[in-house]
Amino acid sequence: MEAPVNVAISAPADRKPRDDEIDVHGLTHTGSVRPANQDHFLVCSLRKKMDIHLTSLPDIEKLPLLAERLAFLAMVADGVGGRAAGEAASRLALEVITRYVTHGMRCYYTADAQDDRAFLDALTEAAMQCHASVIDQAERQPELHGMATTLTVYLGVWPRAYLLQVGDSRGYLLRGDDLTQISRDQTMAQELIDAGVIARAEASRTRWAHTLSSAIGGSQTAPVVTRIDMAWGNVVLLCSDGLTKHVPDERIRERLRTMTSARQACSDLLQDALDGGGSDNITIIVGRPMRQDAA
Repeated sequence: MEAPVNVAISAPADRKPRDDEIDVHGLTHTGSVRPANQDHFLVCSLRKKMDIHLTSLPDIEKLPLLAERLAFLAMVADGVGGRAAGEAASRLALEVITRYVTHGMRCYYTADAQDDRAFLDALTEAAMQCHASVIDQAERQPELHGMATTLTVYLGVWPRAYLLQVGDSRGYLLRGDDLTQISRDQTMAQELIDAGVIARAEASRTRWAHTLSSAIGGSQTAPVVTRIDMAWGNVVLLCSDGLTKHVPDERIRERLRTMTSARQACSDLLQDALDGGGSDNITIIVGRPMRQDAA
């Protein structure tokens, strides 16, 4: 299956950020109403490492043990179903993606930076493997019947990044003062907006606003991959709809534009969502590359 491919606004970039130049934080919260948290998130670096198995050299501790960062991975999944089912679906989705990206995509990280097709196809395949795994587990465990999850994955391979989207968890990019929603909500309301049946202003008030038209484990799964050209100072936000139900884009833009750290931005946005009602689980990841020198 070949996913639709979107290309976000391009921007120039130079050297790869060092580990100490990546400001990133993530959190998840049950909210003020739900009895349990069905969201999961993950933030990690994928590294190239040299493991010495055999050698005649006496002082191997003097050898440089390579640990170069090949890629940066961040994910949010918002489970659907009963308490146990939704949590299981979101957890399984992140586990499958992590295994696939770690072992199945390593050969792509040093590939031609101008050739996106390998990444686009591999991420699409990862999403479909997630989908198959969730369906299989639901069939084997009756108590998990009907479980599904959203899945939003950011894979950064500087200076490119790729956003994989299934469902209505969102991915945003702040470039300068401009906030762009990179993902497209895969909901019935968005489908009706696209078809001209309802106006965007009406969408949040309809019963279709949070009815997924595509989900991992659902009746339909339509992964979309968007390529982003990253630059120093860009801010990436991944979140479940527990944030965007209560916090408008303008407020999100202002929080990211004035942030002093990723941790502070996550905390402030979480408080905004709780103050707005906290009617759902809330998961937020904020990250940005921040240059520490003039090199």
